[in-house]
Amino acid sequence: MSISGVAVENVKHFVWRSSFPLACLALSLVMTSSAVQSKPTASQTKSNLSSRTTGGAGVSQSAARALPLGTKVANHGFRDRLFKGKLSADVTSGEKLLLAGKYAEAQEAFRQGINKNSKDTAAVTGMGLALVLQFKLDAADEKFAQALKLDSKMPMAHVGQALSKLYRLQTSNMNVLQQRNGMLSSAEASCRTALRLDPKLAEAYIVLGQVQKEQGRLNEARSSLSQAIGMDSQYGTAFVQRGLIELKTGDIAQAISDFSEAISLKSSNAAAHYGLGLAYLKQGQLDDAQKSLNTSISLNKNSAPAHIAMGDVYRLQGNRVAAVNEYQKAISIKAESEEAYLRMSDIREMRGDLELALADVRSGLALAPNSVDLHRRAADIALKLEKMDDAMKEYSLVLQYQPGDAAAVKGMTRALVLKAQKDADGAFFLSNNYESAEGLIQQAIQMNPNDMELRLADAKLRAMSGKPVDLTQLGTPTNDAERIAFAEAALAQFKYQEAGQAMQTVIANCTTAEQAFSVGDMALMIRDLDSAEAAYKRASSFGSGEKADSQDVSARATRSLYRVSQARDKAQQELTMAKDLASKKQYPSAIDKFRNAAYLNPRQSQAHLGLAETLEKLFKNKAPSMREAALHYRAYVSLEPNMPEKQQEKFAKKADKCDEIAYKIEQGKPPSKLSAVFAPFGTFASKVENGIKELVK
Repeated sequence: MSISGVAVENVKHFVWRSSFPLACLALSLVMTSSAVQSKPTASQTKSNLSSRTTGGAGVSQSAARALPLGTKVANHGFRDRLFKGKLSADVTSGEKLLLAGKYAEAQEAFRQGINKNSKDTAAVTGMGLALVLQFKLDAADEKFAQALKLDSKMPMAHVGQALSKLYRLQTSNMNVLQQRNGMLSSAEASCRTALRLDPKLAEAYIVLGQVQKEQGRLNEARSSLSQAIGMDSQYGTAFVQRGLIELKTGDIAQAISDFSEAISLKSSNAAAHYGLGLAYLKQGQLDDAQKSLNTSISLNKNSAPAHIAMGDVYRLQGNRVAAVNEYQKAISIKAESEEAYLRMSDIREMRGDLELALADVRSGLALAPNSVDLHRRAADIALKLEKMDDAMKEYSLVLQYQPGDAAAVKGMTRALVLKAQKDADGAFFLSNNYESAEGLIQQAIQMNPNDMELRLADAKLRAMSGKPVDLTQLGTPTNDAERIAFAEAALAQFKYQEAGQAMQTVIANCTTAEQAFSVGDMALMIRDLDSAEAAYKRASSFGSGEKADSQDVSARATRSLYRVSQARDKAQQELTMAKDLASKKQYPSAIDKFRNAAYLNPRQSQAHLGLAETLEKLFKNKAPSMREAALHYRAYVSLEPNMPEKQQEKFAKKADKCDEIAYKIEQGKPPSKLSAVFAPFGTFASKVENGIKELVK
């Protein structure tokens, strides 16, 4: 039968996130097939452990496998007892109701037992389990504490406490999430206490495995679940949980084996069909994935993760309308389904509608305001839209929630550099943000010492701040992500040839249109127009072989190449206007236009030369402007490899002279005020200054 009544209301409390196993703890207690009517076989009755253990991990092994996945107590050859020893009539009644998924009624039965005997440990523990399965966690914790006060050696109460702590983490409450590590450690301690009291308590191993999974200790989590399976090979839930971990570690073949084993134990195990669908999805077997996910959804229509996975199948099949429909179904089931918002955002972005993609993410944030993933995606999209301040704000929020988050630090650095390149207010050297950004990067590097991308981000920021950087000391990039980071750092130093070579390698390594589009989008964002154009052209070459509709690939490539062309045209227009303004001696406006031209197309050599010369004319008494002029003189030389040697020497001397002036200003020896007044008139100013000095003498 389908989920209904009180069970549905209970299920609604559980947050369906990417950590699907936690959610299925409660759901599996009430999932069933309408075909479950007759007396179950031995394998069927034992497989109920999969549904029951996930719902109330404090339940004993023999009792946990008592029920098939239904709402009625089944007749079987195994004990259907939660508690050992002689039980009161109320506890026996509550026990059966709990196993049937009737948590509110079970709670009342256990309450009656407590009223008759306040020291009935089984009644108190049972009531705690009934409460935790209704997500009444504070009340459940009170009962578990009361039970342990009556009998500190009650293993089920310890496991119940651990389960309550896990459920508390399924929230968007920031106060709770900030205590995440401590709560997981406490849950682990509760499980280990239960295992010391009963080393063969399989339920404790299952909850322990999930705690370890949440801690990122996947190998240990898999080992704990394997121990549960070793204690009872009919433990369906343990196979499902272990399979989900194997998907994370990339052992897809073993995951398929585990999911299949769980299904053989109970064909109506929706969680197992979901996991099998995910495995097929990862292998690219879309038809098989669709079949398994359809089965999972037919068994449990209220599974948001299953709808999200089905949406992924449709998306990869090129049916984006159906994909969005599935994501929206997931949101209707669980409004805070972050993955659904992220996937819809992906589709909007693939269509080139970044504003709508950002709107999808904002909708998710309205319901899950503390979602790190949604804030990070909002920042990434804002960056592509050139909303630098919005992007930095979102990255800052991510870093508040997760200090040292490598992806956020890299994004923040990219935003700062792009903002510095674009700004026309003298902020080229990141004077207001450099120190805080440098601190964030150093913190992230300490937490991720082997992350070459972070070291390259640091190098990029230091290069933009005018500090000397030697990229050769950072090592050789070994993967495409590092090559892109290297290219960004090289571009910050105006080393266009090295940057181009790195990007060419990345583009050549693309094996799908999606990969090539991603590289092209990144190149366009950092204004490497040559690389962006090459990447988009490569993406179009995959049009006939992609799983996605080749027409969509071609259309997207056309749109993307048009954006590159627009950027080139806009840069040329800005350069033309800048030259015209400079010829009319409207230097402040000319600087703005030269700078924007260089930002829109950094490989436009004349933009760098014009900016350097105009800065030198207008701001000879300002150190930041002189250092900026020096950088752009060097950029001009770098972009003109065929320039005669004498010309190269000429501009190299100009750059050195600008640096020298900047140094003198910083040392308190600026050019004379009179020279500054005549600065726009070039060498004439120096002549006037020298003449005045002679007169004074």
